[in-house]
Amino acid sequence: MQTISETAQLLAALAQQNALLSQILDQLKQPKLGLVETPSTLWIYANRSNNCPWYTIRDGEVSPVQQSALTGYLEELKFEKVERRGKEVIKLQAFIKGDRPYCVESGYDSHFSKGLLSSVALLTPQQLRMPITIAPQPGSDESVLFCRMFVGSELVRSSYDEQSDWRAISQSALSNVKAAKGQ
Repeated sequence: MQTISETAQLLAALAQQNALLSQILDQLKQPKLGLVETPSTLWIYANRSNNCPWYTIRDGEVSPVQQSALTGYLEELKFEKVERRGKEVIKLQAFIKGDRPYCVESGYDSHFSKGLLSSVALLTPQQLRMPITIAPQPGSDESVLFCRMFVGSELVRSSYDEQSDWRAISQSALSNVKAAKGQ
């Protein structure tokens, strides 16, 4: 049985440890000094229309993303009407917090979006509080791009077919992300 003095010492040690952890977290939140990337959101387009699985566009120039995967915290999923190539289309946008903010955009009914949505729908809100990794996976057809998702080193095995209820899958995915964020 602990004495009052031992309990007080333990509480003081825990308080000191919490203070040190807070200082470490404050330091980690500080911006990097020197030449750095702009902290604005980097938009990544996931489709094979530019002879690569995903790319960015800066000043009208397409730049293939050389990295094969993106790891970070899934902050938000949303469907947006946007104008692309002179016409209004619906896109799925996945906002991911990594070393900077990212938005991965794909056609709402593309295989990439279906793979992303079905994977997120399978995960629990607790799993979505951990970093996820998404990786584009080219299909055998030049126009097909799949999405592979990992939690840690574990591949999320999701499947879908022509009979999949995309409204229910989308709602489940959106709900899981909101629950993970405590909303």
